Amino acid sequence: MRAERRYTIDTNLYIDGMRTADGNAGLCAFHAAYAPFEHLSAVVVQELRAGVRGSAAARLEAAVIAPFERRGRLVTPSYEAWKESGRVLAELVGGAEWSSVSRSFVNDVLLAMSCRESGMVLVTKNLRDCARIAAIRKFDYVAPWPVPAH
Repeated sequence: MRAERRYTIDTNLYIDGMRTADGNAGLCAFHAAYAPFEHLSAVVVQELRAGVRGSAAARLEAAVIAPFERRGRLVTPSYEAWKESGRVLAELVGGAEWSSVSRSFVNDVLLAMSCRESGMVLVTKNLRDCARIAAIRKFDYVAPWPVPAH
């Protein structure tokens, strides 16, 4: 029997799921098909939490974060993932002015290296940046929404 791949969803897809009907439908369908193989990244939690306050933060906590915490399905970057993300950033940014590098891209590299290290497949619509990162250090990523293997 073939082992199913494990997945983590990028921040951009959670945001789409909260803002649009199509995004929500895609996210719900993914959860229904992949729940046993789905994990939540600490990098994604940081980005999501940074964007909400008040009652929206409580809803995010209850609907998205808490279920993964209860099940212990969390992925946290290790020291090695942080170190490797620095190496990848050095190659990608080189001598460029660091002020021109977005915080979002720095987080994308850390998320990618964390997924690589933990054997996760990143589900994202940010394919251009993922391709840039994977050209330096391979990791698995797919566009939304992958079709379940039967």
